[in-house]
Amino acid sequence: MDPTYGDPQLAAVRAAAQAGDWPGIRGPLAAAADAGDDELLTWLAEGVMLVPGAERCLSAAVAAEPDSALALLALGARQVEWAWEARTRKMAKYVSREQFELFHQRLALAQGHLYEAAERAPQWAAPWYFLQIAGRGLQVGPVIAERRFEATVRRAPFHLPAHRQQLQQVCRKWGGSHEQMHAFAREAMLAAPEGGRLGELVAVAHLEHWLDESREAQERYFRDPQVVLDLYEAAERSVHHPDHPREQDWTRGFNTFAMAFSLAGERAAAADLFDVLDGAVTEFPWMYLSADPVAAFTLHRNRAAKG
Repeated sequence: MDPTYGDPQLAAVRAAAQAGDWPGIRGPLAAAADAGDDELLTWLAEGVMLVPGAERCLSAAVAAEPDSALALLALGARQVEWAWEARTRKMAKYVSREQFELFHQRLALAQGHLYEAAERAPQWAAPWYFLQIAGRGLQVGPVIAERRFEATVRRAPFHLPAHRQQLQQVCRKWGGSHEQMHAFAREAMLAAPEGGRLGELVAVAHLEHWLDESREAQERYFRDPQVVLDLYEAAERSVHHPDHPREQDWTRGFNTFAMAFSLAGERAAAADLFDVLDGAVTEFPWMYLSADPVAAFTLHRNRAAKG
């Protein structure tokens, strides 16, 4: 799996973060901000967010440029992931009290920097997006979570990462319900222009519902004719549409539909998507099938190829 999704801008930002090169990080982020491209700014900031150790360079950047919204955004984003590193991805019962305390301390630091970034650059959606992630870790509750999502999409109505976060927020595992999740996904898809990326949400919602079922029910879930119809409708409005963009992490949407169609036994539809991907596997959603996403991707691609 390629952590940069073949994107040279993201690769450059990640390399700069790994080298502790703040000017190398700031340049691409500033260009995205100056262009008013909220999703690109979010995308590049996420690239920095996922680089272990980058918080040291970014803390120094904030100390040197305390009024820089870009430095505050990058540091806040990184501190969100830094917090999850302290908590680990284990189930809560396996996380110690000390780990939870550090988790919450780091999230509080992140929120402070992200709020400051939002104050200095009130037109940006990106700080609010990262506040969505921080809020779920701090369990701020559905009302505040909804406000943070609304703050993001008020600035960037079809911001896919923000919609992905809100979909997780309304999942049953985070206190929502299957009905709320499916309604959110469908409404978001229909509100967006055809050919956009929000159709992916419908497929994700079905995968999340399927994952929450018993093993016996899972075997039946994707064979439901209504589920299959939902997938085809969403695909026609997104990955199958001629205007669907192939930028940033576009391969994640194609992987999501490929897995959903494969589980539904719609092998021809899955095979078409695997052909477009040409081996470009993403961790999500294959991690739901195996600790080795590449192996799961390969298995289902081979099954689809056999028709």
